[in-house]
Amino acid sequence: MKYKKKSNKTDEPKGLSVSVRNNDVNGALRVLRKRLVKEGIIQELREKTYFQSRGEKRRKEKAAAIRRYKRKLQKELEERL
Repeated sequence: MKYKKKSNKTDEPKGLSVSVRNNDVNGALRVLRKRLVKEGIIQELREKTYFQSRGEKRRKEKAAAIRRYKRKLQKELEERL
C-alpha cells in the first residue's frame, strides 16, 4: 500500500506579508512596521544585536518591571485625585 505525501504548498506566503493597494507603498510599509512591532520582531532584533549575559537580562527585566509598577502607581494616584 502506498501513501500519498502531504503537499504543504499553499498560495499564502510564509511569514508576514502585506499587500500593496493602489500603488500605496508608504501605506503598506506603515502596516508592515505595525505588524512587526506587534509580533515583537523589532524588539527581538534589537536584543540580539549584541551579546547579553543572563545577569544583564535579569537586571534589565527587573528594571523594566519596576518602571511598569511605578507608572501603574502614578496612574492610580492620578485617578484618585
